[in-house]
Amino acid sequence: MNDSASTSAVSAAPAPVADTRVMVPLSLFALYIIWGSTYLGIRYALESYPPFLLAGLRFLGAGILLFGFLRMRGVAGPTPRQWRNAAITGVLLLGFGNGLVCFAEQHVSSGIAAVAVASMPLFAAMFSGMYGEWPSRNETVGLVIGFAGVIVLNLGSSLSGSRIGAIALLIAAASWAFGATWSRRQDMPAGPMNTAAQMLCASVALLLVGFATGERLPEHPTMRATAAVVYLGLFGSIIAFSAFLYVLKHARPALATSYAYVNPPVAVLFGVLLVGESVGPYDIAGMAIILLGVGAIALARQKRAH
Repeated sequence: MNDSASTSAVSAAPAPVADTRVMVPLSLFALYIIWGSTYLGIRYALESYPPFLLAGLRFLGAGILLFGFLRMRGVAGPTPRQWRNAAITGVLLLGFGNGLVCFAEQHVSSGIAAVAVASMPLFAAMFSGMYGEWPSRNETVGLVIGFAGVIVLNLGSSLSGSRIGAIALLIAAASWAFGATWSRRQDMPAGPMNTAAQMLCASVALLLVGFATGERLPEHPTMRATAAVVYLGLFGSIIAFSAFLYVLKHARPALATSYAYVNPPVAVLFGVLLVGESVGPYDIAGMAIILLGVGAIALARQKRAH
């Protein structure tokens, strides 16, 4: 998933530097707030829309818009092999990864869902070992700390009252991690076309699962629920991901992936302030331990890179 190239005048060479100094912080701010708020957006959308159809509609709309825009600009479409790889990755990242989060939020609060999904980098560190990139000693320490946090979160928090929600969130995090790890070694579509293809393929799978399990589109959805679906599609799936791609291109990878640390507390804050979700001591302890583990892994990887 790479950003698309843009042309600029040769005479304005210093401008991109100045633009980067402004755009990177703005993009990070958008990434932190928007992706942190999508968990609450899902909760609002679930007021009228069933989980898998909700996710399917979100990615279908965003995928059609992005794919159509790219094709109008003359971007080449994916090859058959790239479509296949995008379909597999899209089902893992967006189908399981996002679809199961939507399903879980029927049973747990939006903030706790975000905290549980923060365990994703822990799974990613493990799956990297499948390709010979075994965790270092310091990364292993981070893994142990992070999974201890997952245990605390499941034993003592609101997740303990919903085993199916807890299982769904852990599968979602593991699927996202495996999909990201697997896709890095595959022939994927170039640039944003990769995102568009993944969203289109995932939307088909999600809609099929939704209708096959008896879900039906609401006849009279609330205005708030429909607005939430539109927000998730436009802001969560297109704008925030574009911000992520921009930061990934113009800043250090550690900074681009810092959303993993920021999104959970942002999601918890939105849930508490806007809908009065409760946060207990085990929730806070689990979040702190998970983020400590993720931070330890990121720090160890940064040291290995240098």
